[in-house]
Amino acid sequence: MLTQSTSVPFSASAGYFDQRSASAKTGLHLLMAAMSSMFFLFLLSYILRSQVPDWEALSEPWQPLAQTGQLWFNTALLVVASISLELARRSLRQSEPGHSRELLMLAGLSSIGFLVGQLAFWNFLTTRGFFADSNPANAFFFLLTGLHAVHLVGGLVAWIVATVRLGRERRLPTEQGLALTRLSVELCATYWHFLLVVWMLLFALLSSSPGTYAAIAKFCGLGD
Repeated sequence: MLTQSTSVPFSASAGYFDQRSASAKTGLHLLMAAMSSMFFLFLLSYILRSQVPDWEALSEPWQPLAQTGQLWFNTALLVVASISLELARRSLRQSEPGHSRELLMLAGLSSIGFLVGQLAFWNFLTTRGFFADSNPANAFFFLLTGLHAVHLVGGLVAWIVATVRLGRERRLPTEQGLALTRLSVELCATYWHFLLVVWMLLFALLSSSPGTYAAIAKFCGLGD
């Protein structure tokens, strides 16, 4: 009895892959747009709330954010993760999956290090009595940094998928599999770049002085 192969050449499925790639990129762009809107509204609320007299900014000289060494270290880890993913994306374009895997691992470990560093800083705050319910500025700090961390954890799920795909391609390489791996890494790189920009904006705002908040509020028509 004769049997026919059910495998489909990659060239025959190129149209489907292009459609899948476009859909994935569109979905990511929509997600980032929604996240941008959410963080923008929270930051606007932050600036507005900072103009109320009971606000005690964490960036005052006697407050925790006057010393931002831990947060700068966390930022450096996120920068390393973002750069590593970008280099992994470029490496895959040059068909170097081995080098890409090392870069992917560095990105993942750096991202996990960032999250651990954030947890360490949250612990630093709480052990000194800076709880979320003790001051509006504290609540906003935990809310904004917590939201960013949650979205990074979500990104790590996509990073795991990309890492597993890359490992599979090293063992049993296929043209279609390599294309899907490139797409996964590209999406991860784009998302990490976005998270890095969001974090840098959050860090800059959260560590600013009350005078900066007042100037921003006045510029936006929210102050006196």
